[in-house]
Amino acid sequence: QVQLVESGGGLVQAGGSLRLSCAASGSIFSDDSMGWYRQAPGKQRELVAVIDSGGRINYADSVKGRFTISRDNAKNTVYLQMASLKPEDTAVYYCRVLVLIPAPYIYWGQGTQVTVSS
Repeated sequence: QVQLVESGGGLVQAGGSLRLSCAASGSIFSDDSMGWYRQAPGKQRELVAVIDSGGRINYADSVKGRFTISRDNAKNTVYLQMASLKPEDTAVYYCRVLVLIPAPYIYWGQGTQVTVSS
C-alpha cells in the first residue's frame, strides 16, 4: 500500500512561483514513475510533468520552460517547481505514482489547489 501526501499549493499572483511536494510512504522504488497531473474546473485531468521508470522527464507543452519536476529517491518525494505562473495554471494538482512491483498499480494523492490571480 502506498500513500501520497501533497503540499505546497496556494494562492499566488501571475508571474509568481510555487513549489509542490509529494511524499510517498510505502513500497516505492526508483524505477516507479512519479509525476504531476492537474484538473481545472470543467476540464479533464491532464499531465503536467512526469519522471518515468527510466528517469526520462516529460512535460506538457503548456508548462515547458516554466515548470521543473524532480525527485529525491532517498525521501520518496517528487517535487514540482513552478515559475512564471499564469492564471490558466489554476487547477487542483495531483501527484501520481505508478508502482511496478508486485504488479502495476496507480496511486493518486488527494490533490492540492493552486490558484493564480491576474
